[in-house]
Amino acid sequence: MKMLQTGLQEIETADELEKMIAENENLMVCCGRMGPMCLPVYDVMEELEEEKQNVKFAVMGFDNPEAESIRRAPECRGFMGIPFTMYYKNGKTVQATTSIQNRQQITSILGDKFGA
Repeated sequence: MKMLQTGLQEIETADELEKMIAENENLMVCCGRMGPMCLPVYDVMEELEEEKQNVKFAVMGFDNPEAESIRRAPECRGFMGIPFTMYYKNGKTVQATTSIQNRQQITSILGDKFGA
């Protein structure tokens, strides 16, 4: 059941998330809602999806029970604002951010962690 109306691939199950992490060298997953702190992040991800061929971009509904692995990730401990955005490289979490991020912040992480 899709929760988010974005142009990005939506992950619906924990198994799907694990599979995507395993199959993509560089993966950015934004776990959020259709709210004012999340929408700008989705917009940036949609723009970057066309530019950054070596990065897979996806979203997951924050309220989806299947997103528990992101909500409970040690990297997210203490996070207060959504979305929770996870960056995975070769199957491992290399960065996690909370709340709104702008294009410059996101591209800085992509460059630093993925060389993208």
